[in-house]
Amino acid sequence: MRTARAPLFTLFLTLLLASGLNSPVMAQGHETATKYATKLPPSVELQYSIKAKQSGLPLSGSASVKWQTGDQKYSIITETHAMLVGKILDASSVGNIDDFGLAPDKFVEKRFRKPATTTSFERDSKTLRFSASAETYVLKGGEQDRTSASWQLIAIARAAGDAFKAGTEWKMLVAGRRDADPWTFKVVGPENIKTPMGDMLAIHVNKAPPADSKDQQLDLWLAPSLEWYPVRLKFSDADGDYVDQVLEGLKK
Repeated sequence: MRTARAPLFTLFLTLLLASGLNSPVMAQGHETATKYATKLPPSVELQYSIKAKQSGLPLSGSASVKWQTGDQKYSIITETHAMLVGKILDASSVGNIDDFGLAPDKFVEKRFRKPATTTSFERDSKTLRFSASAETYVLKGGEQDRTSASWQLIAIARAAGDAFKAGTEWKMLVAGRRDADPWTFKVVGPENIKTPMGDMLAIHVNKAPPADSKDQQLDLWLAPSLEWYPVRLKFSDADGDYVDQVLEGLKK
């Protein structure tokens, strides 16, 4: 089974230290998505600090996420910087708002010293295509890309309210650079998170890999007091390597 990677965090490690290793991929089945109620958060620019460990080596950096929405459209622009290296990743997702919530049109990712890749959600032909592979999927509604997925989850959480509680699961198909995977987010529960902006009560959400997979685990902490923006995100590997991102400021 191939290894999935998420923008910002995993790439911070693999690009800086391993030049971005890729595994063979195989298209998976695509089930019709669940149509969740959504409530989009206000536009914002988030600033994060990044700490990581790779093979015992500590790393640090910063990231910014600019979320904008209006007129039934949205855009997400992210940048990631590493100490001593500079910018190592640009990623963007743009699209419309439909009955499923976010409906991406294009996901572009530019890695350090690599050409940009484009994932296209062709709504007229109902086809999901990738510039980096020949894989295609039929668009059935609700599909996300790796940049939009967390913001779709935020919109779901804001609409769900008290129903977004420990033990509940929220599913979506998520497209990367070369293909797409089904993701399941499971709500762990409320936790107190320390940030440079102060202590914040946040809802911990986990995306664990399947039992037979070597995929990374993703943990998100969404703060209801801050429009459910993510105040912390962490990617963890089975060998103990990780990338941890904590909110240090925001601008509305």
